[in-house]
Amino acid sequence: MSAGRLAREMGRSTRPRKHLRTSLDAVAASQQQGRRWGRPGGKGCPDLIRTENDTFNLVSAMKSGFLLWLAVVAWWMTGAAIAEETAAERGYRHLLETPYVPAYFDQEVFDNLWTTWPSELRAEAEAASPARRREMAFARYGLTTRPGDDSGKPLQFVVDGQGNWTPNCFTCHGGTVAGQIIPGLPNSHYALQTLIQESRLVKLRMGKPFSTTDYGAMVMPLGGTHGTTNAVIFGVALAAYRDQDLNVVPSKQSSPFVHHDMDAPPWWHFSKKERLYLEGFASKGHRPLMQFALDQQNGPEKFHTWEDDFRDIYAYLESLEPPAYPFGIDERLARQGAAIFNRHCADCHGTYGDRPSYPERNVPLAEIGTDRARDDALTAEHHEDYRQNWFSRYGKDRVLVDPPGYVAPPLDGIWASAPYFHNGSVPTLWHVLHPAERPAVWKRTRGDGFDQARVGLEVETLTDVPRGLDVWTRRAHFDTRKFGKSAQGHLFPEVLTPAEKAAVLEYLKQL
Repeated sequence: MSAGRLAREMGRSTRPRKHLRTSLDAVAASQQQGRRWGRPGGKGCPDLIRTENDTFNLVSAMKSGFLLWLAVVAWWMTGAAIAEETAAERGYRHLLETPYVPAYFDQEVFDNLWTTWPSELRAEAEAASPARRREMAFARYGLTTRPGDDSGKPLQFVVDGQGNWTPNCFTCHGGTVAGQIIPGLPNSHYALQTLIQESRLVKLRMGKPFSTTDYGAMVMPLGGTHGTTNAVIFGVALAAYRDQDLNVVPSKQSSPFVHHDMDAPPWWHFSKKERLYLEGFASKGHRPLMQFALDQQNGPEKFHTWEDDFRDIYAYLESLEPPAYPFGIDERLARQGAAIFNRHCADCHGTYGDRPSYPERNVPLAEIGTDRARDDALTAEHHEDYRQNWFSRYGKDRVLVDPPGYVAPPLDGIWASAPYFHNGSVPTLWHVLHPAERPAVWKRTRGDGFDQARVGLEVETLTDVPRGLDVWTRRAHFDTRKFGKSAQGHLFPEVLTPAEKAAVLEYLKQL
């Protein structure tokens, strides 16, 4: 909380003021003790300060009293701030300050990541200042600073006093668009696979121990393209060796994993939904948010202890609102687009404006036609296991064991959340509205380039991924021909004329 806000909180503390009165009485007593200047001879002498030592005693007493008074005021102000912190504010603080899983690496490893980079980039980093080198590392791995925080710490990691870097939910759900850092925005720059591989190499050179993620990444892909991760299978794998009460059961059998990459959804949609995940199989609650903390070191008792934390995190997600489009909008064209949208799109995606609605409709895969790897990866068996365990309160919260397809998302803030589709395969809204023009391969032209004309990522389109690329550059290319990365489906805009598509595109900027 800022100093300015702390100052405003003075006088509104819920702490009893008798504590302050007692402390100030102590200050007065201390000052009185300092005024016992002796009268030479014991009587008949005026109350005068006779020596330099007496003067020193007076100044020291006044200084001690003032410092004690400042300490009391600081304690009182801090108490007021903590007492009036909302659940949503606590939730944001938990995400930034509380490590719920083991650390990925320490500060020394992070500071030496540059030594693993390709030769040209490594030479640039070697010649750079530590601050510039840190900026380069943030850019390479998709990290940002924290909005309104000059500590320099990353939004995406908890960094403790010992220099341990522990990932938080913002690794996937905190990113940048059009120059803005937005907590809750899908992190389309996150290079998880590259980060883990390069940090593991630094640890090998330094003789440091591997993390559980280091070992896991040797047998499980983390994400084949920047901005997407194998998140669904992370959750499946973490739950595969737990019983209904979340005890670790090493001998438990698991079905084969269907690895595939997913794009993270924007968090400001959370408040509009009653159900969670792409197919909406789980009822919304704080417990489902805890699944990614299923590291082996976290037993049932920790989940019970953390429930209040995740109630606060739930409140934080509920509090988020979509960012406003930061550029100009043709209002006349947008009004035309609103009418077209309401005729053709609202049945699935809802209505917006003064009387919004959201149907949360599950669209069968045969109708939507988008990539089905996600549906194949999470089976009825997985849903049934979830229905029987602690996360769903042993089935008290309704679980859809066999949902027919994917839930059409709300479109609030849709301008900001590129790339599109659940696998992040479509770079702009223009490409969503023009299915035949979706590129087979695309890559971003620069770090945070935003295409105002097409609304989405500024990209270069290709027919194939060039050969001979280093690992990081190869992962910057999105190849829609790979498993789980198809840009097919959602052909509904084909009924619109080019003029109608242009109007709908303009309207979507307003949501």
